[in-house]
Amino acid sequence: MRKAMRVASMAAMILGLAYGAGVQSEVGAQSDKGEVTLIAPGGIRAAIEQIIPGFEKKTGYKVKATFGSGGGTHKQVVNGEAFDVPIVQPPYQDVLDSGNVVKLSEKPLASVAVGLAVKQGAAKPDISSPEAVKKAFTAAKSISYPDAKGGAAAGVTVEEMLKKLGIVDELQSKLKRAQGGAGAMHMVAKGDAEIGMTFLSEMEEPGIDVVGPLPRAVATPTSLVGFVSAHAKDPIAAKALLDYLSSPEAAAAYKAQHMYPGK
Repeated sequence: MRKAMRVASMAAMILGLAYGAGVQSEVGAQSDKGEVTLIAPGGIRAAIEQIIPGFEKKTGYKVKATFGSGGGTHKQVVNGEAFDVPIVQPPYQDVLDSGNVVKLSEKPLASVAVGLAVKQGAAKPDISSPEAVKKAFTAAKSISYPDAKGGAAAGVTVEEMLKKLGIVDELQSKLKRAQGGAGAMHMVAKGDAEIGMTFLSEMEEPGIDVVGPLPRAVATPTSLVGFVSAHAKDPIAAKALLDYLSSPEAAAAYKAQHMYPGK
């Protein structure tokens, strides 16, 4: 009961104050105002790191960001670890049920698709349709992707896609599960895998050529949603960061990292 009352009180404070007319001017009028903490999956890391300096310059707050696997960071939020702004991937009903986030603060930030890459200079397979993707996978000698057992959301998407295409058993001997998206791309760059997959936002490895995103019909882009924590040290600062993460400035950063702003 006390926890529910605390969350309700926090929501009222955020909606009554952070949305108030004077909040933005107050936030921007001072400098070195304190630290705001954030936790997010690795798939959004490059964009967040590009966004943070603009927020810090505009508001005077400093941001301490923590990144990890989609599954791992999700679990940290459910367990109530202290972060002012959690970013999670669906499904996240357990996050809402945990009482560790302010439900009314929910804000869609961006989505990111799983893409396919080949070694630099290699022939690029056709991935324009589900049938073409299936043909590319069956023709490839080896395929790398992030290990879903480590909580990598891109890996989960890949394995769901292979099941949907009905070729999981056929490809088992070709599959090379890597430690994260960077690991999967490193295998491709070294020639240890003919094709590799991870989120487009994680395809920064030298020595690869990005073929493009996989069709939505076989691999639905992963959404990323932000909240104000029910345990935020400074709810107004947390709300300011969340607002900035869904601003036009942030949208430009998401697009630069091959992500889709908003839902």
